[in-house]
Amino acid sequence: MAKKAFRFGVVTGGHTSRSTWIALAQRAEELGYSSLLLPDVLGTPTATLTAMAVAATATTKLRVGSYVIVNDYRNPALLAREIATLDLLSDGRVELGLGAGNWPHEYQQLGIPFDRPGVRVSRFAEGLSIIKQFFTSETVNFSGEYYTTTVLRPMPRPVQQPHPPILIGGSGRRMLTLAAREADIILLVPPVEEKIDWIREAAGERFEHLEFGKAAFDIEVTDSPVAAASPFSGMPVVPRPMTTEQTVEHLLGQREHTGASYIQVQERQLENFAPVLARLAGK
Repeated sequence: MAKKAFRFGVVTGGHTSRSTWIALAQRAEELGYSSLLLPDVLGTPTATLTAMAVAATATTKLRVGSYVIVNDYRNPALLAREIATLDLLSDGRVELGLGAGNWPHEYQQLGIPFDRPGVRVSRFAEGLSIIKQFFTSETVNFSGEYYTTTVLRPMPRPVQQPHPPILIGGSGRRMLTLAAREADIILLVPPVEEKIDWIREAAGERFEHLEFGKAAFDIEVTDSPVAAASPFSGMPVVPRPMTTEQTVEHLLGQREHTGASYIQVQERQLENFAPVLARLAGK
């Protein structure tokens, strides 16, 4: 497995004021984080795509991404158009995270049927096909069981070629098989070993080019000048205290074992994790 250089992303639900949101994006960039990532969750302070756009405008190098867009919430061709526009206007700093959706209560709130996993994954696969066509084809024509797109001329074109990096999150074999064949970045969730085997089998020659991401939401760097803020109420995070040196060794070992080089932390860990970034980012 080819090792990729470490990079780090900050996952946040956003903020309720423009000044605080811009300050977060600029501080993440200043500390050397690669990306600012937003979940596609109805209860967060800001909507994903709009917050990504403002963060991109407030920075010059920071990448902005979704963690992850729920396929069923939007028409895939229109989503691709939004992402292509944001990639154009950010000079190519967008990462498109996609998922099949896994929150029944949000589907209920939106009046969308929460179909069984197999149906949601099938619909996701069709949506992904349309999105990739939008990014790469002169005309989008697609006729599936769930979506139909006819003689659509994609505008605008994204800056990143052939398209912005596509990140896929999922834990089932079918979803990971799809990710292995179509994604650029795959989020790993425990248990990892069997899933790596599924991905390697499905990816074939693509495997060496894939980037693997993994959350480090539980790590508290005990010798950092800044302590991590407490987890939000109800969040399933049990803090795991580690020194900077222990964290570095842990992440190096994890990369050796699983290939995970794109590490995500929560906003509450932004400052606390800075000494680890100083040691590992880009290496």
